[in-house]
Amino acid sequence: MSGFQQARIDLGAQLRQLRENARLSGKDLAERLRWQPSKVSRIENARQTATEDDVVVWGQAVQADPDTIDELIRQAAGLLERQDSWRQRHRSGLEALQEDIRDLESRTRLFRVFEPGVVIGLLQTAEYARHIFSKVRRLYETTDDVDAAIRVRMQRQEILYDQGRRFRFVVPEAVLRYRLAPPDVMRGQLDRLIAVTTLPNVEFGIVPFAAPLPSAPLNSFWIYNDSLVGVATRTRDLLLRDAEDVAFYAQAFEEYCEVAVFRDAARALIVRALDGYAGQSGD
Repeated sequence: MSGFQQARIDLGAQLRQLRENARLSGKDLAERLRWQPSKVSRIENARQTATEDDVVVWGQAVQADPDTIDELIRQAAGLLERQDSWRQRHRSGLEALQEDIRDLESRTRLFRVFEPGVVIGLLQTAEYARHIFSKVRRLYETTDDVDAAIRVRMQRQEILYDQGRRFRFVVPEAVLRYRLAPPDVMRGQLDRLIAVTTLPNVEFGIVPFAAPLPSAPLNSFWIYNDSLVGVATRTRDLLLRDAEDVAFYAQAFEEYCEVAVFRDAARALIVRALDGYAGQSGD
């Protein structure tokens, strides 16, 4: 078991003990916090990482003393700052990782995402996601919970229809053509992207093959509000909170936006990629 997962188990056990000491059921606590009951269960059973905000409101709801709450905050902050290997993190399951991401997204109003390798998770169809998760499962030797992970990923996408949030997505044109799924799945995925470009709170940009790149597209990164950047590498999932780091990635994102095309021009590139899959079949 990874150190990350053991730390998550320890924090969940402490939170459960506080709830039980307060003579509250999981449902009772969820009602007080206006959470889904499943979130209480996921945190207590180490299937979701409790955030600093989570432990603060949890501690207040069970009337924990200030010193206890401060210690829980310290542990939660430590978990979020951990940079464990993806292989270790994935051992807790694909579903758990999706739940962690969904919880972070629920606290975000402005999303800025650059993804050079795959269709962005919030925009994936279920079948495309199945092929991506299957590859991830093979690479990182995770538990077989692909169906559950897909279900959570689809639930995450409901946030796109919240008009109080803004989404800015940029991908290179190559993402439209990478054969990470069979042609029929790719066609469905590209149709989905065309539909997404019509949402009023979504900007979807594509960097054309012919565009001069401001820098090499080495890694994907997600900027959450103006306070946190998630950078994915093959072996590390970095969470960066330093203001200079956030500003650096924000500048990089704007530079990609400057060479990307949006709206009708982006849809034209998607249609061109769709034409390339016409008549293709098989895996």
